[in-house]
Amino acid sequence: MLTILHTESSEGWGGQENRTLLESKGMKNLGVRVIILCQPDSFLSRRAVAEDIEVRICTMKKSYDIRAIQYILKLIKDENINVINTHSGKDSLLAGIAGRLSTRKPVIVRTRHLALPITSKTTYSVLPHKVVTVSEYVRQYLISEGISPDKVVAIPTGIDTSRFDPEKVDGELKQELGLKPEIPLVGTIAILRKKKGHYILLEAIPLILKKIPDAAFVFAGSGPQKENIVTKIEQLGLSHKVFMLGLRKDIPDILKSIDIFVLPTLQEALGTSFIEAMAMEKPVIGTNVGGVGEVIKDGINGYLVEPNNPHALAEAIIMALQDKEKLSVMGKEGRKIVEQNYTAEKMCKKMYDLYSSLLKDKTP
Repeated sequence: MLTILHTESSEGWGGQENRTLLESKGMKNLGVRVIILCQPDSFLSRRAVAEDIEVRICTMKKSYDIRAIQYILKLIKDENINVINTHSGKDSLLAGIAGRLSTRKPVIVRTRHLALPITSKTTYSVLPHKVVTVSEYVRQYLISEGISPDKVVAIPTGIDTSRFDPEKVDGELKQELGLKPEIPLVGTIAILRKKKGHYILLEAIPLILKKIPDAAFVFAGSGPQKENIVTKIEQLGLSHKVFMLGLRKDIPDILKSIDIFVLPTLQEALGTSFIEAMAMEKPVIGTNVGGVGEVIKDGINGYLVEPNNPHALAEAIIMALQDKEKLSVMGKEGRKIVEQNYTAEKMCKKMYDLYSSLLKDKTP
């Protein structure tokens, strides 16, 4: 049986960890044995256990943690690991070294989830046999940093389309907020970090309200910018127009309830939140940065605007809200794009084929 070891030294939860968990579940469905190696008390370890995925715990204190390398070496031997897939900087170095030292000689794959500058070229060019990126944008960035094009392949992140299915969700957010059904509702779902651009949308809202005075806005998520965002809302006198929802588990319901999904992000490797909104047949408006342009086809399933430009953002939202017929068409186009390119099943099949081809090349 093919046995894959995923390693993750991050203790938090985000798109990176979500993809790892989704891929692990998909691989299990394909008959693969999956083990996830995590830090103690990490979010990923708890969620993986809840999904009945095998978890191993190892403290990864630093990039050259001899005890961690020894632990991974033993794990490779005892569990007959065929493939190691690493995800963050620390575990990529530790598991990469262990994999190269192991007499079992497992295939090593590094997945690059972020659009940030890389800090250790070794974990891309030397230790792994292959590097997977979540978008073509990230792939081209790694190539520009000197990683061989033959070594890097883009396999976009997929989503669970059975969970994000507009036919399965009622969408009761407007009722919860005391809004009339006909009120135009614009939604943003993202961690409250500056790079996600919430403050740009806040600056655009007064411009939008001049043209569409009954529009309302919701921000779902939590994060370090929460207090600053709340203060900004109060300063702009928008407390009756912008609703802070906090962390929510009912994301499909929120997406079903809104009319447009907007995220004026300043940095994005791909933009899974756009894909989730598209799966729920919602038009999406984003900024032309990173891999966002691979997901949003301007004028087809939404609009791409210039980054850090509240006026351009306001114009796109106004244009979308004023044409309800086009909103519906864009939403349906978005669902088609997801089904063609961004399902979890397609992501897992591509990863499985990659693992298989690497193992085949390795066989004498």
